[in-house]
Amino acid sequence: MISIYLGSVTEIISQRKGITVVEVTTGEEKALALNYDDITGKIDVGDTVYLNRTARFLNLGTGGYDFVIANTKYTKLDAIGDGHIMKLRYTPFQINVLVMEEQSSPYHSLFNGFKSLDGLPVIIGELHSMVAPVSLVLKKIKPNLKVTYVMTDSGCLPIKFSNTVNELKRKNIIDATITIGHAFGGDFEAVNIYTALIGAKEVIKSDVVIVAMGPGIVGTGTKYGFSGVEQAHIIDAVNKLKGIPVLIPRLGFNDKRERHRGISHHTITVLELCNTSCILTFPLMDKEKTDIIKNQIASNVIFSNFNIEFIDASITKECIKELGVNITTMGRNYNSEPDFFNACGAAALYTCNKLI
Repeated sequence: MISIYLGSVTEIISQRKGITVVEVTTGEEKALALNYDDITGKIDVGDTVYLNRTARFLNLGTGGYDFVIANTKYTKLDAIGDGHIMKLRYTPFQINVLVMEEQSSPYHSLFNGFKSLDGLPVIIGELHSMVAPVSLVLKKIKPNLKVTYVMTDSGCLPIKFSNTVNELKRKNIIDATITIGHAFGGDFEAVNIYTALIGAKEVIKSDVVIVAMGPGIVGTGTKYGFSGVEQAHIIDAVNKLKGIPVLIPRLGFNDKRERHRGISHHTITVLELCNTSCILTFPLMDKEKTDIIKNQIASNVIFSNFNIEFIDASITKECIKELGVNITTMGRNYNSEPDFFNACGAAALYTCNKLI
């Protein structure tokens, strides 16, 4: 169910627009907590707050944070903005947003007049950790590209939680963000993947779109029980709107779980679920790893439905180094899992060299 406690704010750890990290103390313990300022109000040292500690107790991947539910100093909060589309609907935290496609939006008519994505490249990734390397390589190759990131609601819902997105936006690697479904807080909001893609083209005038969930992924160790299964639907949506989908395969050689060795079973399942096709890019690797990947491809007929490209993506390492931020996936950095990151770079290189 849920674990809630009452604590006192003893220190402001960090703060940026819309989100504050605090230290909270009870008589028994200290904990780090996240306060979403637009939802629970501005927070200060000395405030008494109610917090959700459920994920921490379950040792889930929230970065070790508890989450502020309510601040007792407020008897009333009134921060209603524009728009009438609710996200987090029918929960105690439902919020209103102005989505691009609604009637009161200045962009409404663009959606009614939409015809086609006209070959707009859309790079699709499973994990949030793919967003940085693919966008970094895109901007390294073509610095003037307008790159839009669409964050789905299959992982983290508030985009402000992502330090990665904050850094990429700060350095103009990502030019605009769209949050869809129940994800919220992007530069633009949309109801679903279709209207997000239309908005990326017609409103933002994007040259390339990256689609991936926010931080965190749900997995159960079963074939279909993972939230990254959304990629199949996204590929089909891109094709339906006449864009060009490029899928980043999830690669790994250091995961202890055999199902994620080489081409992850997540990627294979997504390919099996697609009703349409896409471009599937792999990085060049050493012979042993290449043999593993090619054997997986040869032994599964599903790969015959997709356009497969192998690309030298070694430039990815340099691009990540230039960012100056330690980028990891499942706790492993580039040196520990280079092929994972190079797969992202390969998708970016293919897109820059053949689609734009």
